[in-house]
Amino acid sequence: MHPFRAAVESGDHEAVVALLHPDCRFLSPAVHRPYEGKDAVAFLLKNVIEVFEDFEYLDELEGDGSHGLVFKARVGDKDLMGWDYLKTGEDGLITEFTVMIRPLSGLQALVAEMGARVGM
Repeated sequence: MHPFRAAVESGDHEAVVALLHPDCRFLSPAVHRPYEGKDAVAFLLKNVIEVFEDFEYLDELEGDGSHGLVFKARVGDKDLMGWDYLKTGEDGLITEFTVMIRPLSGLQALVAEMGARVGM
């Protein structure tokens, strides 16, 4: 199990943040430009974890310097599935975090909730 998955599943936000590289980039399915830097990414992840209901990782895939985590969750009455694609440096810290979400109605529900929190 990837340490990020373990931290999320245990609800340990400090451990999640500790896994982020200082120059981490977060690529969102909802906005054009990536969020840059550990503080910005940590803030987004904290809010997403609070917005998602019934969050569960279903599968994970590992490559050389990359890791994929498939998840399901709910936002309000919308079910969604997603993919966290993590790229890591030699130190094991996450340098890039890309999220993909389906279906569109699930993404729209997430954007509405996150927009109210962080101004997406």
